This record gives sequence, structure tokens and C-alpha cells, in this order.
Amino acid sequence: MRIVVAPDKFKGSLDAAGVAAALAAGVRDVAPDAECVLVPMADGGDGTVAAFLAGGASARRVRVHGPLGDAVEATYAREGATAVLEMAAASGLVLLRRRKRDARRASTRGTGELVRDALDGGARTIVLGIGGSATTDGGAGALAALGVRYFDAAGAELDATPAALAGVARVDLGGLDPRLAGVDLAIACDVDNPLLGPHGAAAIYGPQKGATPADVAFLDGVLARLADAMTAATGHDVRNLAGAGAAGGLGWGLASACGARLESGVALVAQVRGLTGALRGADWCFTGEGRIDEQTLHGKVVDGVAGVARAAGVPIIAFGGSVDLGAEAALRARGVRCVPIVPGPVTLARAMRDAAPNLRAAAARTVALLYGG
Repeated sequence: MRIVVAPDKFKGSLDAAGVAAALAAGVRDVAPDAECVLVPMADGGDGTVAAFLAGGASARRVRVHGPLGDAVEATYAREGATAVLEMAAASGLVLLRRRKRDARRASTRGTGELVRDALDGGARTIVLGIGGSATTDGGAGALAALGVRYFDAAGAELDATPAALAGVARVDLGGLDPRLAGVDLAIACDVDNPLLGPHGAAAIYGPQKGATPADVAFLDGVLARLADAMTAATGHDVRNLAGAGAAGGLGWGLASACGARLESGVALVAQVRGLTGALRGADWCFTGEGRIDEQTLHGKVVDGVAGVARAAGVPIIAFGGSVDLGAEAALRARGVRCVPIVPGPVTLARAMRDAAPNLRAAAARTVALLYGG
């Protein structure tokens, strides 16, 4: 028996590697000779770097600028010529206390510094997860760290923050790091917002980053001016690209200036981790996430892994800390069987504390049913 174990983290309980190890332990409790291939997964957001580190990548720690300019230490994963980065490690909301959030000053400069460090290390493929940002700068800070410059109508150079870029009239791409032309830069993005307007970066995500209604209007105006200047500099306009509004427009900025591609986070992680190859010849695929619900059906790990497994002809079982009945029915129609891991009524705190033994027991029960053990 060969089982590929490819779960997401159980947030607040176990990282993806811990979930995979617990499920594999349960399999072996019933079938000691079973081959378990562990492929910890992520959706491009929080936990993506950890999933790659658990899979054998090496950690690289870099001092970069945080969202408001303070020095922070950010970690990313390196595996051969591939680098896996999370913008939240350098420019994330998690780095700021609520009272420190400042939507007009927050910058993605540190994210650009991470990309530059990956280039310095010889990366030829860079996967950048862009969830959890504290910024709405259209990626201007990141691009500035990579050599882009911004000017007003009088020719004065501007800082790459929204507050300063209110007067932007020209973008100079002449100093953009030439190494980017030879790199596959993939942006892990699971939202489809455009850059501007009522469904754009400022309107939808600005308030959670500390933006007042006045800030939202200001930021949307800044992004519009940036988009006009970038279009003049590049000759192409991607402000309406699905996902352009993700992470305060970071995806838009990198797509515009660097030719980055925006893709499903799960699909990118699956590709880089070699999930399709791992599934060849497998009898089952076990996946899972902390809560299987409506969100699971829209780009989360369980549904993404299930799609890869279906294409490989491998049946799928998903383990969840909790399983919403509506989502379970929808996943069943997609060939996924869901298994709640909690054995009975318990408090949330206890369910989170006991995630590992509950996962192990649920996997053992499942394998016993499958193989009559």
C-alpha cells in the first residue's frame, strides 16, 4: 500500500509537516509495511515557506526593512535554484501592532529585498506568496528595492510610499535588476480583485490595514496614478488582471514591471513540490486542513490537492478538525471523502491541543476500514 500524505497546516495546532507525520503514524499503526510519501502542502500564504522547509529545503534568514522601515529578520526557503518567499515575512500585517498600522506609509520594500537576496543566491525560480500584507503601495517599495525609480511632474524623485507617490508622474525602469529577465517569478495569489475601484486593493483590503475611508480614497487615487505611469513606462496595462489587487497591488506591480505570473497558490506549491510525480502509482491520497468549509472549495489546499490527485487517478480522503456538511457534500461530488478527526463533543481549545493524536487515530480508523485491518 502506497499513500501520499499531502495536507495543509491545522492553524494554531500543527504545521503541515506535523499534520502529515501524524497521519502517516496512524497509517502505520494499522499497516506497518505501508509506504507513506509525505508532501506537506500550503496555499501560497502563511505556512508556505514552512512547508518547503519541512520538505528538505534550507532556510535563509535575511535582515530587511519591515513595512514601516524598521529592521526585521525574514526567513525564506531555498532548494537548488528555487527560492520560496512569503511577503508577509517582510511586509506583513503580523509585523505591526494594531495601533501602529499606517496605510499611507507602509511599504513592500523588504519584500523586494528578499527577492534581491534570492537573486544574489542564484535563484532561477522564485515563488512568492503574497497573503497577509500590511501594504497598499502597488508593489512600489518592492520594485524600488529592485532598482525602479519614481518621479513627479517636476522631475523630483519620490520615496516609494503611498504618501509620497500621490504626485507620481513617471516610472523609470532603467535600473530594474537585469537578472529578473532570466528568472521565472511566480506569484501565489488566490484572490481575483482588480487593482482599482470598489473591488480593488484599497477598497477591499485597505480597512484591515488601518485605512480610514479617507485613506481608502487616497490610496485608490495613488494606485491609479501609479497604474497610468507604469502603463506609459511598459506599454501594457494589467490593472484589471485578476489578482492585480492582491496584497495592496504587489502582484500588479511585479506583473507590470517584471513579467511575473499570478497563479493559484496551491497549484504553484504542488508544482514545485512535485506532487504529481509523487502520486504516480499511489493507492490513496490523504490530505486535510483545520476546517473544511465553504472556503475549502475556493483555492484552499484540500480542493487543490484533490484536483491533482483526480488527474492522477488516485482516490482522495480529506481529514478535518471540523467538517461543514455543505462543503462535505460538495467535495463528495468531486470525489473526495471527508473524515472529521474529533472523536466527540469537545471544546475548541482541547480539539486544537489534541490535533496530533486525533489525526493519528482518524487515519488508523480509516485505513482499518479501507483494508479490513
